[in-house]
Amino acid sequence: MTDMTTTDVAAEDVAGLWRGDAGELPDRTRRVLLRLVRGPYLSGAREAQLWAVLLTDEAVIRSRLGDLFLELVVDRENEFAFVRNAPTEDVPKAVRSEALTFLDTAMLLVLRQTLLSEEGRGRVIVGQSEVFEQLAVFRTVDRDEKDFTSRLNSSWNKMQNKLRVLHAVGDDRAEISPVLRLILDADQIRAITAEYHRIAQEGTGEVAAALTDPEDESE
Repeated sequence: MTDMTTTDVAAEDVAGLWRGDAGELPDRTRRVLLRLVRGPYLSGAREAQLWAVLLTDEAVIRSRLGDLFLELVVDRENEFAFVRNAPTEDVPKAVRSEALTFLDTAMLLVLRQTLLSEEGRGRVIVGQSEVFEQLAVFRTVDRDEKDFTSRLNSSWNKMQNKLRVLHAVGDDRAEISPVLRLILDADQIRAITAEYHRIAQEGTGEVAAALTDPEDESE
């Protein structure tokens, strides 16, 4: 059996993956790029192999993402990475924003505040009932409690299945992902916090309007 040199391995690694493939990157690097573009983020704790490739090939991955007007954000301490639109108004927006209801946004804020308050203490586990209790102020007197709970459950499920900022660890309990520290920028936090407190302090009419889903408004 002939020994394979480093050059041979590299050449084989970037060979076309299918007939007519014009790609120049190895299969493993392409998989990391695809994972990042699909979002919402890459977790080193849950996807160790892809994380290792990201750290090894970070320069070329940043370059290819830049070609798509995307910026790579890497948190090595907490082992997660995600992409966001380039920080300029002069280029197309490659990443589409997830449509959020007011309750979704308020829940994100509650989870982020909980995460930051427990910083440095290891994993942050939160109970569903604890989060729902903090959001109870947004149930109006004219909204059915069952309907409001249904909306809270919908937001909780979105946090787990779409945004992946919650990871179930038992019945009605979940770990808050550290990615939530960076997933919202400072301007978004200020805007959300101001709106959160404004609606909590004003009348029920304002709360009712804020809790109306976009699809409700279109009907």
